[in-house]
Amino acid sequence: MSFKDSLASDGFLVIAELEPPKGTDTSGLVSNADNLRGRAHAVVVPEMNGAIMRMGSIGASCLLKQKGIEPIVNLNCRDRNRLALQADLLNASALGLENMLISAGDEITSGDHIDAKSVNDLDVLGLLEGIKKMQKGIDISGNELNGAPRFCVGSEVNAGLQGGALEVEIVDMEKKIRAGADFFFTPTLYDLDAIETFMNKVSQFKVPVFPQVTILKSVGMARFMCRHVDGVLIPDEVIERLAKAPDKAKESIAIAAEQINNLKGLCRGVLLVAIGAQERLGEVLEQTGS
Repeated sequence: MSFKDSLASDGFLVIAELEPPKGTDTSGLVSNADNLRGRAHAVVVPEMNGAIMRMGSIGASCLLKQKGIEPIVNLNCRDRNRLALQADLLNASALGLENMLISAGDEITSGDHIDAKSVNDLDVLGLLEGIKKMQKGIDISGNELNGAPRFCVGSEVNAGLQGGALEVEIVDMEKKIRAGADFFFTPTLYDLDAIETFMNKVSQFKVPVFPQVTILKSVGMARFMCRHVDGVLIPDEVIERLAKAPDKAKESIAIAAEQINNLKGLCRGVLLVAIGAQERLGEVLEQTGS
């Protein structure tokens, strides 16, 4: 079943994230993908997360597609102008890649090539609108295409914001939906009350939202994310539970699995992420019964 068909179903969907390699050795990527086979409905392949140079999302996604894994290609606005973005959308379509995640991209200064230049010719909304045009058979400048691509398109929403900032984010979310977004991912959220509040606020949109559950390798990682990543919500009791655990690796897996089970009934599914520990993804899903 395609990811688009899965979105139209009633089931709880599990999406995992797999980083492409920093080099040409794809054995780890393939091995981790095999561990997700039959457990994850789709796999997001990020495009140079943290502005760290890696194999591109299209190449890695094509490899996963060949292995029978349903990939979601990530295109960000940071690295390409509108010409290159449209060319890569056509590349992806020609290779049979139908799922897209549109993002802004992390700041260059956070990565390993700090002298690189950001492009940002289009913002996320502009790129979504451009994809909507391309699916109608014209490019961003209004020129006719010889064959139109067909995509299932996702974007991001910062559901962890509060007060007026959250209201502004919801307005932006609605604009993205009008521009063609079919689904959304959030930042890491372990606060069930915040998730429920957000889901109630956006229920009228009837668009699937997938809260991100990140496997917390350490207390330091959890605290760093809370302090430095906008919109991340990890309650103190979760951090304290991890701090008191004698086996933190085992406890981090249990915490993530419990959060996924708690999300069933609140939303359409979950995005499961394991930064630097992708071999743990399958262990988490095994505990959820996926």
